[in-house]
Amino acid sequence: MKENWKQAFEQMLASEGGFTDDERDKGNRLPDGRKGSTMLGVTQFNWENHIGHQVTHDQMRRLTPADVEPLYKKKYWDVVCADELPSGIDYLVFDMGVNAGPGRSIKLLQAVVGVTPDGGLGPISMAAVLAADPVELIKKFSDAKEEFYRGLDDFPVHGKGWLNRVAAVKIKASSMLG
Repeated sequence: MKENWKQAFEQMLASEGGFTDDERDKGNRLPDGRKGSTMLGVTQFNWENHIGHQVTHDQMRRLTPADVEPLYKKKYWDVVCADELPSGIDYLVFDMGVNAGPGRSIKLLQAVVGVTPDGGLGPISMAAVLAADPVELIKKFSDAKEEFYRGLDDFPVHGKGWLNRVAAVKIKASSMLG
C-alpha cells in the first residue's frame, strides 16, 4: 500500500543497522577486488551503481536515511510492486527483497500463493495474492523465508540474525494487517 512506504522503510532500516565492512558478508565484496562496505543496508556496490561513481568507506559511513531512501524506493519497494500489495504483505515482500533480492522475494511470494514463480507480479500473481488469507500468507512466506536462509552456505555466520529478522518482520507485518 502506498500509505505504508515510510513505515516499511523505517522498519527495514532498523533491521539493517549501520556501517559494516565485515568481509564474511558477501555484500561487502566488490567485483573489482576492492574491499566493500555496507551502510544502512546499502552495499557499496549498489550505492556506486546508484550514484554512478566509486565511493570511499568514509563516504559510505556518512550516508543518511534521506540519502538511501530514493534507492530503496526505486530498486526494492517499486520493483516488488509494494504499492499494490495488501498492508503487511507489502512490508513482508519489501523486506525480503532488500535482504535477498526483489526477484527472489517475488518468486517466494508466488510460490507461497501457488502460481508459477517467474519473478514478475502480473495480474495472475496479484490476483492470487489478493485472494490469499493474509494471516496464512504471512505465516507461509515467513516459513519459506526461513527455509531459504537455512539453505545458504553462510547460515552458520549470519543465520541467527536472519532468523531474528524473519520473526520480527512477521510480527510487524501481522500488526499491519487491516
